[in-house]
Amino acid sequence: MNRMPLVMLQSLVNLVSHMFFILVAFWAMQALKTDRLIKKYHIPQARTLYILISIALGYTASNFFIDFILSIQNLFYLI
Repeated sequence: MNRMPLVMLQSLVNLVSHMFFILVAFWAMQALKTDRLIKKYHIPQARTLYILISIALGYTASNFFIDFILSIQNLFYLI
C-alpha cells in the first residue's frame, strides 16, 4: 500500500525528465543550419522532422540519465 506513491513519484520524475531533455534537444538543434537540407516548399515536413528528431534525441538522453542514476542507486545496495 505504501508502494503506490513511490510508483507515482517515479512516473512523474520520468515524465518531467523526458520533457526536459526533449526541450533541451529542441533548443540545441536550433544551432544547426538546416536550410540547405530543406527542399523548397517543404517547410511543414521539415518542422515535423525537426520535432521527431528532438523527441528521439531527448528521449534517448533522458533514458541514459535515468538509467545512470538507477545504476548509482543500485551500487549502494552492494556496499
